[in-house]
Amino acid sequence: MNMQDKTLERGQDTISSDRVDGTAVYGADREKIGSVTNMLISKREGRVTDVIVSVGGFLGIGSELHSLPWSKLSYDTELGGYLVNVTADQLKDAPRFSESDRDRAYDRDYQSSVYNYWQVQPYW
Repeated sequence: MNMQDKTLERGQDTISSDRVDGTAVYGADREKIGSVTNMLISKREGRVTDVIVSVGGFLGIGSELHSLPWSKLSYDTELGGYLVNVTADQLKDAPRFSESDRDRAYDRDYQSSVYNYWQVQPYW
């Protein structure tokens, strides 16, 4: 059992951002699709709005970055990571960006395309 599982076991429902970064993300088939690289936090409301998930590549090289609305993820203690009801095909067609274009995650047009694609009500 990893540390995240132990915090849930003790009834803690908060977690430090450094423990979220690097956490595995699993798709609808419960297969690993990537890992969290960052969380986006609303400056006004102070809540997590999105997570950046690195998919593919090796040691971060050649990977694609996807922004997923936080509401799409749920923590699965059995898997020891975040579960998202997404298939590999859905993710392939989803909005994405590269490591060299990280600021795109903050662009409102990009964010709109993400929320529209995943059919989630935007937080703004």
